[in-house]
Amino acid sequence: MRDHDFPAPERRTRGRRRFDDDEPHFLKRGRPTGPAPTDPDEPDPETDETWSSWDDAVHGPQPHPHWLVTELAAKDTELGVLKTGKEADVHLVRRGLPGTDRFCLLAAKRYRDPRHRLFHRDAGYLEGRRVRRSREMRAMTGRTAFGRQMIAGQWAAAEFAALSRLWEIGERYGTVTVPYPVQLRGTELMLEFLGDSDEGTAAPRLAELRPSPAELRSLWGQLVDALVVLARAGYAHGDLSPYNLLVHAGRLTLIDLPQVVDVVVNPQGREFLARDVRIVATWFAARGLPADLVDPTVLTEVLCREAGLA
Repeated sequence: MRDHDFPAPERRTRGRRRFDDDEPHFLKRGRPTGPAPTDPDEPDPETDETWSSWDDAVHGPQPHPHWLVTELAAKDTELGVLKTGKEADVHLVRRGLPGTDRFCLLAAKRYRDPRHRLFHRDAGYLEGRRVRRSREMRAMTGRTAFGRQMIAGQWAAAEFAALSRLWEIGERYGTVTVPYPVQLRGTELMLEFLGDSDEGTAAPRLAELRPSPAELRSLWGQLVDALVVLARAGYAHGDLSPYNLLVHAGRLTLIDLPQVVDVVVNPQGREFLARDVRIVATWFAARGLPADLVDPTVLTEVLCREAGLA
């Protein structure tokens, strides 16, 4: 273990945020004048473009990165699917300002229609999360159609909140890396695209790599630092594996946090921490790191202390 010389970040506060997602025909302010489409979210059949949804979404932490296109006249162009998953698909989107060379690539994570979504093991993850009205809680527990939609909203909102918090911590201390959370709109989460911006090739997952011994040690050290920061903020990833870690420009990046667990209020918090550690430690040990360096029992105890569970 390495010493950490930064102070524990202030524990997050909980509160209700207001969303503007219940206005599906909300028109964009400041768009070019002229005939507007009947639905601003409907793509142009000739170009597969839509107006940027930036102004009617919840935005990520400020200051916004310099590369992010926030102009209201920008358009989003669908470029294809980056990844399919059990609960959501990730699409590649180009957000550009027409008539200029200003653009950015975004990863749009879209949760599927609740009739086709598979929320595996969601009961344990949702423990400790509360909604305001008992009707909604009963619907979520009973897995009614409305309840499944509520769960989808919780996944997206939980991931956006966790990424926002971790991005701010990473910017301050440089010890945890996550994609910048660009915006949240309903059950669609737009994130920073990590990879080759010229070719649109996504950064590889850790599971796809065969690091050298030196690279392996560096990646393990980065992971330990990130897990300590997560624990200090009161989080466990909840589904950590080599498939939920990207390696971009030598940096390890955590992704896929919809099931992020509040280890303080969730009665299974310690178990989630232990499972995250066990899975990744097994992968690193299988690729040659010494067993004493990646001892999951030792690291789990450290994380529990950092989270105030010891």
